[in-house]
Amino acid sequence: MTIGIVIVAAGRGERAGSPDDGPKQYRRIGGRPVIAHTLWQFLTWPRSGPIVVVIHPDDEALFAAATGALPGIERVVTTFGGETRQRSVYEGLKALSAAEATHVMIHDAARPFVDHGILDRIATALDQGQEGVLPAMPVTDTLKRGGADGLVHETVPRAGLYAAQTPQSFVLSAIRTAHEKAAALRREDFTDDASIAEWAGLAVTLVEGSVDNLKLTVKRDIAMADEKLSLNTLPDVRTGNGYDVHQLEAGDGVTLCGVFIPHDQKLSGHSDADVALHALTDALLATCGAGDIGDHFPPSDMQWRGASSKIFLDHAAKVVRERGGTIMNADISLIAEAPKIAPHRQAMRENLADILGISVDRCSVKATTNEKIGFVGRREGIAAIATATVVYRGDAA
Repeated sequence: MTIGIVIVAAGRGERAGSPDDGPKQYRRIGGRPVIAHTLWQFLTWPRSGPIVVVIHPDDEALFAAATGALPGIERVVTTFGGETRQRSVYEGLKALSAAEATHVMIHDAARPFVDHGILDRIATALDQGQEGVLPAMPVTDTLKRGGADGLVHETVPRAGLYAAQTPQSFVLSAIRTAHEKAAALRREDFTDDASIAEWAGLAVTLVEGSVDNLKLTVKRDIAMADEKLSLNTLPDVRTGNGYDVHQLEAGDGVTLCGVFIPHDQKLSGHSDADVALHALTDALLATCGAGDIGDHFPPSDMQWRGASSKIFLDHAAKVVRERGGTIMNADISLIAEAPKIAPHRQAMRENLADILGISVDRCSVKATTNEKIGFVGRREGIAAIATATVVYRGDAA
């Protein structure tokens, strides 16, 4: 299953203040445009597939200026929207259908506080075979129905009532067919994609949304969002370090960063003794105080004898993400007299990128000798030093 993303950003935002201020999705909150905050949540979500942003034809320069500095923005495709949100979503679905996606999350650009927890809950429901998934919150306010005379006519029972949020998510082919049917019948009265899905006979499952996942509608909403992000906050950026060393002995090759290099020695260890991945595993775990590799994979446990160290690094990356972290960078320095690392560096970087789910330009592998000094200089072992940078959701004062 590949989950594509459609972010709807073609509106004019007439209720958000003066037109001179520009569309609300390009107003700044916390020092960045609203749409940059929104898009960043999807760019950093590990399960995010192809991303389509639906913009107004007049906003190409605005969009480029607002998002051009985001890491991973090259993954994003833009298309032009229509006169209504419904038409814009349809254009986004058509653009996404050209990519390799089986499912779609449809999200409003003006909801910048969507988080990975919501996306994970939706993805779990899709994994379980649901046709449609709607994040929503139970209605807590007492509801009144009024009349044209300005008087309250009745109190509406709120049991079973929910406030719908986005991203609303579906099997891509099913929701596109529903939109095509609505367009063919000139039905333009649907207020969201879940209502189109319901009309088309698709089952829509509720999952828990978030009280923070608010849509910025009026000028006051934008001011409050800016205050929330800007007031005495610092980004929660953490750096972890890891160090490991393994002894060399007679053999036929060493495994470093998941790459086997033929050599007249091998590394001694309980697993495959990949000293580079062991050091990076410790570095990642350090960013969230999750112990070290020995805590998670004790050498005394025989199931790890000869195991690929990819298992260890993959586990550390999962621990980081479960605690709200986004891996930004991984750097490994190998200290060895031999074998030569340079011919294998690119393959090593690609392995790291694949395991960590980040781009290759965020993965660095370097090597140096120890100038024939010490145990490394005597070719008795290979050492590795690793550094990982992780951004955690939320702010640290």
